[in-house]
Amino acid sequence: MGGDCWTRTGPYRPDLAAAFRQAQEEQLAQDDHGFPGMTVEELWRDPEWHEYIFTGGTGTVLDQPSMIDAADRSNDGPYMRPLTVEEIRAFAPDGRPTVEGWEAALEDDRLFPDRAQGRCTVLYTDGEPTHIGYWGVTAD
Repeated sequence: MGGDCWTRTGPYRPDLAAAFRQAQEEQLAQDDHGFPGMTVEELWRDPEWHEYIFTGGTGTVLDQPSMIDAADRSNDGPYMRPLTVEEIRAFAPDGRPTVEGWEAALEDDRLFPDRAQGRCTVLYTDGEPTHIGYWGVTAD
């Protein structure tokens, strides 16, 4: 089986890690995937959740337990990693990607990471940060 690609946007917050946690909490509130009453932290301490994620996953921000630094090039997922300035400029030369520009870059798969990994970046409207784009690939 191959990993499945997924995308989502969330509201902008200057603290990307806090925005990621908020996106996870919102996603969990929408669908607990058969693990009722658990927090994201509790899920990631549960061996049954690990089995669920690594044999299919949710195809959402719930597939990553934490965010690592943009400069961390580790390939040992799962994790969410913000894009580096260089990675952003590869598809948005001005360094301020729009939702539309991000979606276009995703269409040709150039931004998708390896399995069990996620990426995120700030997205702009009229030069101002308005969203955070999240995307990734399931572990299966």
